[in-house]
Amino acid sequence: MRSELSFPKKPYRTHGGVKVSHCKNTADIESAIMPPPERVEISMNQNIGADCIPTVKVGDSVCVGQTIGDSDKFLSVPIHASVSGIVEKIIRREDYSGRESDVVVIKSDGLMTPIDGIKPHKADNLKELTDAVRASGLVGLGGAGFPAHVKLNVPEGKTVDTLIINCAECEPYITADHREAIENSWDVFGGIYAFKDIIGIKRVIIGVEDNKPDVIDVLKQIADNPKYDPDDLVRVLPLKASYPYGAEKVLVRACTNRVIPAGGLPVDVGCIVMNITSVSFISRYMKTGMPLVAKRITVDGSAVKEPKNVIAPIGTSIKDIVEFCGGLKSDAKKIILGGPMMGTTINDDSEVIKKNTNAVLLFDEREANLIRETDCIRCGKCASSCPMKLTPPIIKTYMKQKDINRLEKLGVMTCMECGCCAYSCPAGKHLVQMMREAKQMIKTKK
Repeated sequence: MRSELSFPKKPYRTHGGVKVSHCKNTADIESAIMPPPERVEISMNQNIGADCIPTVKVGDSVCVGQTIGDSDKFLSVPIHASVSGIVEKIIRREDYSGRESDVVVIKSDGLMTPIDGIKPHKADNLKELTDAVRASGLVGLGGAGFPAHVKLNVPEGKTVDTLIINCAECEPYITADHREAIENSWDVFGGIYAFKDIIGIKRVIIGVEDNKPDVIDVLKQIADNPKYDPDDLVRVLPLKASYPYGAEKVLVRACTNRVIPAGGLPVDVGCIVMNITSVSFISRYMKTGMPLVAKRITVDGSAVKEPKNVIAPIGTSIKDIVEFCGGLKSDAKKIILGGPMMGTTINDDSEVIKKNTNAVLLFDEREANLIRETDCIRCGKCASSCPMKLTPPIIKTYMKQKDINRLEKLGVMTCMECGCCAYSCPAGKHLVQMMREAKQMIKTKK
């Protein structure tokens, strides 16, 4: 049974989670726009699903916003040039995720010339909206890169009554969404009102952790103004500052008390969840017609001289971004794309940012060292902190026995790999890696 469409006065109770150090060092620093680098390397793997195929060739002149890759596959969106210049080469390369794809290398001319014909978009119905969102190249801007137009295209037989705007940003250090809310609050609501009216949403809940009081104040000033929302269908819900409130399943439960079934999606319980930066971007795209060519990322960590939020062209190398932030003040012994809880450690600074990169964290030797792994003491902290109510020690036992049936019954495939278990473990066990192995064991068996 779905809950009635009332607005919660406080978040509903969720299971597990951990208290992490916020380290929001860049929350009060205005975003800095980075000048075009000498070259960008734009991977044709920018979204979950099929890779795009390059639509340009070596020697072509390109402008900002020009389509350089596309695919007719369902889970795919076009990719656009983030700088103007010349296509220097197209290479085949494996990225930090281990996935091999084509990479279009563009040598910048430094002019950032936009493509001719850029114009605003108008959408009066769901088909026009989803077509525009696909054309914009939008994917999840901080997650797995799920194409946004697919999320908005509600499947036949499903009904959606609630739009949840994810502004939890619960990972330590990351403040990219924080700055989006402060710097572009009107764009945020422009996107919200467009989605609400076209999709027929009955309720919009903006979830913000309460360690962002300035964001809550800015958004409430607009949401609570009857001039813009006469029916009072858009509300801000302060969430307690706890990780991982930004995970879809946790956020949906906290905002609506609805439980997404195992293997299900928010649409299965009448919800659509959109990142706040995604909503804001679509509002700008509808007004300007410029597709997704740049990304705000948080650059922070003990090895960085000048931590800040940087708006950089997609395909810019980590090295160039760090140089824009004043370089390093000490050797970076660990570089993470994303947050310290769910991010990916990379080997060097030659990697480039993608559409779904939301942070680059660089740590010195002191902070990069892991605690020494010791024997499990059966304290149960890993299980009590798991948002999905999993029990890693029992899962490990059956993984060693290669008991696939038991692993499936224990719900291994519902693991979000959020890292709460490993963070809570006093023995320093590498529990996320263990859960990944268990999930892979099930996938391989099938």
